[in-house]
Amino acid sequence: MRRFIFVLGLLAALVVFGNVALAAPSSQEQIIHIVQPGENLFRISLRYNTTISAIATANGIANVNLIYVGQRLVIPGPGAPAPTATPVPPGQPTPPPTDGTIYTVVRGDTLSSIARRFGTTYQAIAQLNGIANPNLIYAGQQLRIPGPGGVTPPPPTPAPGAPTPAPIPGGFELGGHVFSFAYPEQMRGAGMTWAKYQIKWNRGEPASIAQDEINNARDRGFKVLLSVLGDPGQLAQNPTQYYQEFASFLGGVAALGPDAIEVWNEQNIEREWPAGQISGAAYTQMLSAAYQAIKSANPNVMVISGAPAPTGFFGGRCTANGCDDNVFLQQMAAAGAGQFFDCTGIHYNEGILPPTASSGDPRGNSTHYTRYYPTMVNTYRSIFPNKPLCFTELGYLTPEGLGPLPAGFEWAANTTLQQQAEWLASAATLARNSGNVRLMIIWNVDATLYGADPQAGYAIVRGNQCLACITLGAAMNR
Repeated sequence: MRRFIFVLGLLAALVVFGNVALAAPSSQEQIIHIVQPGENLFRISLRYNTTISAIATANGIANVNLIYVGQRLVIPGPGAPAPTATPVPPGQPTPPPTDGTIYTVVRGDTLSSIARRFGTTYQAIAQLNGIANPNLIYAGQQLRIPGPGGVTPPPPTPAPGAPTPAPIPGGFELGGHVFSFAYPEQMRGAGMTWAKYQIKWNRGEPASIAQDEINNARDRGFKVLLSVLGDPGQLAQNPTQYYQEFASFLGGVAALGPDAIEVWNEQNIEREWPAGQISGAAYTQMLSAAYQAIKSANPNVMVISGAPAPTGFFGGRCTANGCDDNVFLQQMAAAGAGQFFDCTGIHYNEGILPPTASSGDPRGNSTHYTRYYPTMVNTYRSIFPNKPLCFTELGYLTPEGLGPLPAGFEWAANTTLQQQAEWLASAATLARNSGNVRLMIIWNVDATLYGADPQAGYAIVRGNQCLACITLGAAMNR
């Protein structure tokens, strides 16, 4: 897929532009907004009670990720708030800086390379230009370069009154499940600091099969979560022996230095665990061996319990072919699993409502906890109340731009990319402010498969745009 430069509302913009300018309302009450440093279409749309798409259409914006400081935007529709900033006459030029050098960014530049060219530091350039994320600059951007001996201004003091999230061990962090890892800039712009890979192990394979994934994340400046699972058919042959072999493999992987390991994946259903052997107690035997091997090899690795598949298919019980996830977790708790992991793995991927909703799902079984983000969180927290949650998959499915969804996924037919973007940002905000969530991995960043398993329908990067990168970045920078 084609690379592109994502700009989070052009946070890397000049700090010398004027304030918001609003033209006098016409008979159609047309509003003109002048883009300010740190703004993006998502924030602007919230301010004026409109949508990203409406503003983009009204202004002929082809790429909603690319707006620039000083740009004049027509705000469609009534209901905009009264202006609170000092008006700036339309067309008034921005005065040039009186000291230092002005440099225009060209393709391939980074702040580090520019800093080396001018004998300064990227931190000094970032401070002088109000750049919140030094990884996000764009071709054509004008940067003030500090002069020799110049003192850069201190970063602005945050506005008072912002809520402080409740602390949890390690704090809340955001990441994304990657396939090609072709969009690290966009991930950084979204506030992501983690990358997740899935590793499928076959008996006899060495731990070194995970080395490339660890290196890929490290080279791009990300922490790495490896979700590691094996072959259910091999497991079925001799579970006790397999648990030890798998644990030994995970110990070897831990020695390579990942930041976190998820032990298996969706082990409550037949697709991922042998039929007739599915139970929370059986999985706890594997988890116990894995935890001890991982911590012996590298005590700094965070161990995440394998996230069950969220489901009510089994009627609130376990059968030979699978268990409802809450029942499976209860079995784990009864078997003492809580002493063998650091963070409770959880998936949430069937939502068609905002994550603030806890009722109103139009599908059958509308009261089931898996339908809603809050009830999923409450269910998992009630079973392991002393453990933080780690969302190893959280995503919203939308077919927009991809064509009809395959059979079994029609429930998401009406979800749009804008809803996906807004709901992901809302989920991240809820998770961060809750004090109960350690990690949230967005499912997913860059999948292209769109068949019976419509992975691309969850991807936040579509073509050359990433609406969710804007909304997540705004949420993580509040």
